[in-house]
Amino acid sequence: MNTTATVESFPVGSVQDVLAALQDPVRLEMVRRLANAGIAQRCGVLYDTINKSTATHHLKTLREAGLTERIVDEGQVYARLRRTEVDAELPGLLDSIIAAANRARTD
Repeated sequence: MNTTATVESFPVGSVQDVLAALQDPVRLEMVRRLANAGIAQRCGVLYDTINKSTATHHLKTLREAGLTERIVDEGQVYARLRRTEVDAELPGLLDSIIAAANRARTD
């Protein structure tokens, strides 16, 4: 990504805000995919069973909870998991949730 990219993020929410955002299976899967990728991903690769407008809503919910940030670079929209920021506010929470989601995905 280049230096002219715009980034939109919010402060990490309370534990209640974060858990509320992750309680939806679609949003949990988006976060799981971002965590496993380890880098920002084009938003389109984060979902495959919903339409674009629904995905936009889910990504906004994750962003407003402080879990992700939105990056626009040369017309492409990316999402990045704010793992460092979330871990600073809610140590261990994200790791536990992602590990459980990965286990559930392989069962």
